[in-house]
Amino acid sequence: MSEYFSLSDCDVIGFDLDHTLCRYHLKETSRLIYESVARYLVEHKGYDKDLLTLSPATWDFWCVPKPANCGRCTWIILATHGTHNLSTEEIMKHYGPKREWKHFNSLNTSYTRSAKYYFYDNYFDLPGVLLCARVVDMLHKRGHEVTSDFWKDMLAAIDHNYNTSAFREDAGTYFPSVKRNPGRYLQPCSESVKTWLRSMKNAGKVLLLITSSHSDYCRLVCEHVLGKDFEEMFDIIITNALKPGFFSLVPHQRPFRTLVNDVEDSEGLPCLEKPGWYSQGNWPHLHELLKSMTGKPEPKVVYFGDSMRSDMFPASSYAKWETVMIVEEAEGEGAAAARSAEAPAEPQEKKGKYEDQGMKTPSATSEQWGSYFVDVQRSPGGEEECPRLTWCCHSIHTYSTMAIPSVEAIADLPLDYKFPRFSPDKPRTTGYYPRPPDSLLKWDQSHS
Repeated sequence: MSEYFSLSDCDVIGFDLDHTLCRYHLKETSRLIYESVARYLVEHKGYDKDLLTLSPATWDFWCVPKPANCGRCTWIILATHGTHNLSTEEIMKHYGPKREWKHFNSLNTSYTRSAKYYFYDNYFDLPGVLLCARVVDMLHKRGHEVTSDFWKDMLAAIDHNYNTSAFREDAGTYFPSVKRNPGRYLQPCSESVKTWLRSMKNAGKVLLLITSSHSDYCRLVCEHVLGKDFEEMFDIIITNALKPGFFSLVPHQRPFRTLVNDVEDSEGLPCLEKPGWYSQGNWPHLHELLKSMTGKPEPKVVYFGDSMRSDMFPASSYAKWETVMIVEEAEGEGAAAARSAEAPAEPQEKKGKYEDQGMKTPSATSEQWGSYFVDVQRSPGGEEECPRLTWCCHSIHTYSTMAIPSVEAIADLPLDYKFPRFSPDKPRTTGYYPRPPDSLLKWDQSHS
């Protein structure tokens, strides 16, 4: 395989929607997602109203636990119970002297969720991590035993806000809020990104949009960020794709379905015969259509996405597609894209509202958790040991062709631009564009 990657070599270019083509105002959206679920727990399940009150420091909390990876060895370097950090001794008490999580091999080989654990891996998920942690704190405060029973309430809250009919029925809190004021949560794409999409299609590339969002929400988002003519930018649009099952459920794949007024046809299609807008589906049937559209027995496909669970791992492992991961955390470590002058910045009134309170964007480096890419393992005595790459960093390197902070970072480049790709034979810093995160650069220097 070439050490470089170029879009000009690809026959098909695909995109996820949320947090990929559509960038969100993360502070506003994270607060809305958190409040959507918390309000249900308070109003319908009798949870403490304190869940609805958040301090600025609370927003620094985003993930539990934090594994590190070095070769074949993986261990827990940071963890919490509720929102409170566990000491190294407490981690060893819970996870054993080697700090191993018993379900890790299952997660590391499938990147899926199970009945034993829930894998949070994107910005829609992260407010749920904070809420779960605060529920544990609340149960402790009440003197109740902490069990997994509260998870049933969490699932009920998620279903109340995000089930298939919630958008159409104005149910819950999330969809009605976004529908009333989309500009508060969605960042319109710059003209350079729109021009980039059109230029790829004009160059003969087949353009895909594959999202797990339902068609009604997808239409709202796309019209706001890309314009009323967004459908002209893509050859195939697939909504309610139910990733990662779109890629992984072979041979028991879901059929594609047609849509009428954003309602799915009850009859599944035996195959995909022509371009258009579809719901659900699977990559083998899509692959057959792409072969017909490109005239090639094995068309080369690249897919842009922000989720390791839904996008990178399944697209690369099952479909054998090239993958470009959107890693907004890199922006918090010096890898911010050079935004076009016409790309809208976050409204000043939002900055004043939340910056004054000290609320950081979720993509910024957490003081509690440290870098998304690198951390330091501590011995029981508290002494620092050598820096370790996180499991997230290892996963990006393993299942992505390259990583960028946003599509804005590459929209002004020519299609034949050659990007260095991730490779086991290259330094871990190779594959990030426009530059590696600061913590990864420092790690590389310490190992050179």
